[in-house]
Amino acid sequence: MQRLNTAPRTSAAQSPLFRIAWGVGSIVGFLLFWEVMALLIQHRHLPPPTAVFSAMAREFASGELMFHIGMTLYRVVVAFVIAMLIGSTIGIVMGRNGGIDRFFDTWLILFLNLPALVIIILCYVWFGRTEVAAITAVAVNKIPNVAVTVREGARSLSRDLAEMAHMYRFGWWKTLRHVTLPQLAPFFLASARTGLSLVWKIVLVVELLGRSNGVGFQLGTYFQMFDVSMILAYALAFIIIVQLIEFGILQPIAARVNRWRR
Repeated sequence: MQRLNTAPRTSAAQSPLFRIAWGVGSIVGFLLFWEVMALLIQHRHLPPPTAVFSAMAREFASGELMFHIGMTLYRVVVAFVIAMLIGSTIGIVMGRNGGIDRFFDTWLILFLNLPALVIIILCYVWFGRTEVAAITAVAVNKIPNVAVTVREGARSLSRDLAEMAHMYRFGWWKTLRHVTLPQLAPFFLASARTGLSLVWKIVLVVELLGRSNGVGFQLGTYFQMFDVSMILAYALAFIIIVQLIEFGILQPIAARVNRWRR
C-alpha cells in the first residue's frame, strides 16, 4: 500500500505544471522580499521592483529596450555561429588525429586560460572599435570551449560503426550524416549550451567597452548616472529574453537530441 501511495506523489512532483508552479512561486516570493526590503531601507540605490518594471515599461514603449536587446542578440547569434563552426571543426580534427591533437593541445590550453578581457582589448586595438572587432572578440573567446568539448566527442566515436560504414561503402557524406554527427550531437549540444551562457556575458563586456548600442552599452551609460532602476530594468529584460531562448529553443532541441536514450 505504501508503494501505491508514493508513486502518484512522485509523478505529480515531476510534472511540468508542478515544476512551473514552484518556479513561479519562488520568483514571486523573491519579488515580495525585494519590495519589502526596498521599503524598509528607503535608498535610491535599492529601488523596489515596481520602479524597475515601470522603467522597463517606459523603455519598451519608447522602442529603446527592444532596439538595444536586438543589437545584442545580433552579436550573440553571429559570434555563436562562427564559434560553433570553427570550434567544432577544430575539435573533430584534433579528436580524430593524434598528431594534430598533441601539436595544438598547448595552444588550446593557452586560449582557454587567456582572460576574455585581454582578447577584447586586443581586438579593439588591432581592428578598431568596429562591429567586426566586437564579434571577433566574442567568437575567439568561445572557440576553445567548443573545440575541447567536441574533441572529447570525436575521441569517443565508435570504431565498430565506422568500420560498418566503410564495409557498406557509405561514402564520406553518408558516414558523416548517419554515423559521425549523431554520435557527436550530445557534445554539440553541450558545447552550445555552455558556450551560449559564456557568449551572453562576453557580449555585454564587449558592448560596454567599445560599442555605441546594445544592452552592455546601456548598462555602462546608466552606471555613469548611478541609475540603478534602469540598470536593473535592462538586466532583467535581458535575463527574460535569455530564459525564453533556453526554454523555448535549447531545451526542446536537447529533448529531441536525447530522445533516442529513452
